[in-house]
Parts: sequence; C-alpha cells; structure tokens
Amino acid sequence: MSSAINSLSATNDFSFTVEGVLFKKGSVLIRDKRSQDQLRTRGYGELIGSNYILKPFEVLYLIHGKRLNINRKGQLMDFDSILRISLKSDKQILTRFLIYRDLRSRGYVAKEGFGFGADFRVYERGTYEKKPAKYVVFGINEGTNTKLSSFSKTLSDIRIMGKDAIVAVVERRGEVIYYKLEKVNFTQNKSFKGSEYMGLKI
Repeated sequence: MSSAINSLSATNDFSFTVEGVLFKKGSVLIRDKRSQDQLRTRGYGELIGSNYILKPFEVLYLIHGKRLNINRKGQLMDFDSILRISLKSDKQILTRFLIYRDLRSRGYVAKEGFGFGADFRVYERGTYEKKPAKYVVFGINEGTNTKLSSFSKTLSDIRIMGKDAIVAVVERRGEVIYYKLEKVNFTQNKSFKGSEYMGLKI
C-alpha cells in the first residue's frame, strides 16, 4: 500500500476492539449489543432494519486502527483484503477512506452523504446527536477535472439548508486539503452578470 496509508495512526477515540462479520460489499455486521452501543455513541455505524452495519470506509478506518476484527474462515481479514472487496463495488473507496480518516483525526464525526452526490455529512465537534450536520463534503482526487458550475444548483440547495459545502481534495501523497465553496456575485462586470462558486482553502 502507499506510504500515506501505512503512516496512518491508529484510532484513538476508543480503546476497545469489536468483532464483526463481513456483510455486503465491504460492509460489516456488528452483532454484540454492547459493541453496537459503544460504536453508536462515537458516531460509527447505523441500524439498518434489525442489523447494525458499519460502512466500508468505517470498516477500513477501524481495521487499520486495530479496533475491528473480522474473522473469515478462521482467519482475521486485513486492510488490503477488505479494500480489494470494497473496490469491486466502489472504485472511489480509497479516496473516501483517506478523507474519512483525516476528518476523524481532526475530531469530526462523519457519516455517509445524504444526497447531492456528496460523500459525507460532517458534524461540528461535540454536536453529533445534538445538532444536524453542518458540512456537506465532496471528495475528489488531485488532478480531477471538475467544473463547479456543473453542480451550482446542488450547492445552492445546500446553502438553503443552512449547511456549508466543502470540497476535500486528496493529493497524490494521500494528504487532504479542504476548500469551502462560496458564492461570488459578479455585478461590476457589464459583460457578465450573475454568480459563480469559488473554492476558498480552509
């Protein structure tokens, strides 16, 4: 794996290890009720029907931090084996993992995006389960050609909801840089009237 991944520090928001069972497309089922409660209070996983499920990016984060054991046919699965499984259904899972890992290292709780094509909805520190998510994060890899105008309507909807739109750019070395998308009005230029979004590094 890349040096960026190998240099990741272990998860430090809890000291216990949970046991899971491989579920669908790289997700993991947690059966133990006490483990479910411990994960839930820290913003990991969600109840889907009667099953408590960890998303693939959460699985990768926890297994890399040695906080999750997945036993398959008598052997523990490692990071690379889970990544290979997840890549079959999500070609961007490594990008999502790197962004998720970075957000967690900064003390944020991040959950799967709720539409708009976003990767994550992110809660301000200390507000999870108390207030709605404050940020909507879109992840892209460095060098990807993306026109902000192509999803300006989406960004307007996000602003109406009172949330901030953030683009997380994963550099080739695995580092993540964040840009807050702000709406800029062009009123002085007679040849162009209207508005556009620009990214401000944060």
